[in-house]
Amino acid sequence: MVNIRSLQEYLHAHIPLSMAMGVKVVEASIDGVKLSAPLSPNINHRETVFGGSAAAVAILSAWSLLYLRLKNENINSRIVIQRSTMTYEFPITDMFTASSEVPDPSNWFKFLTTFRRKHRARMKVNSILHCNNKKVGEFEGDFVALGTQTA
Repeated sequence: MVNIRSLQEYLHAHIPLSMAMGVKVVEASIDGVKLSAPLSPNINHRETVFGGSAAAVAILSAWSLLYLRLKNENINSRIVIQRSTMTYEFPITDMFTASSEVPDPSNWFKFLTTFRRKHRARMKVNSILHCNNKKVGEFEGDFVALGTQTA
């Protein structure tokens, strides 16, 4: 069981932007991570969420999922984003969430096998953004985990 508070404290301490954006951990487990962020610190000139803020929360959700899964496997690594795509479907006008779920189990096992053999591995993780119970965007990113020998 993951302590939501400890993940939030970790994010705020190690990724200070998350605190400035008002990011809160809503759910956190090795099966999925859900983060929320308010409108006010992320607002743009159109009184909606700035696209960069939405992308940052989506990345944080996906990154956190990999972080928790690797921690669960007792693997110390550095996780970096290599590539990302963000699709915005509707303006975000209020508090919003970003949810990442467990990647395909077969891809996860391939990722672990590759990491253990080469001390680095790449994984695709998606995150879905919601505002007022409506899907407003989707993120897809390739993350690379680097072992302490290669980081």
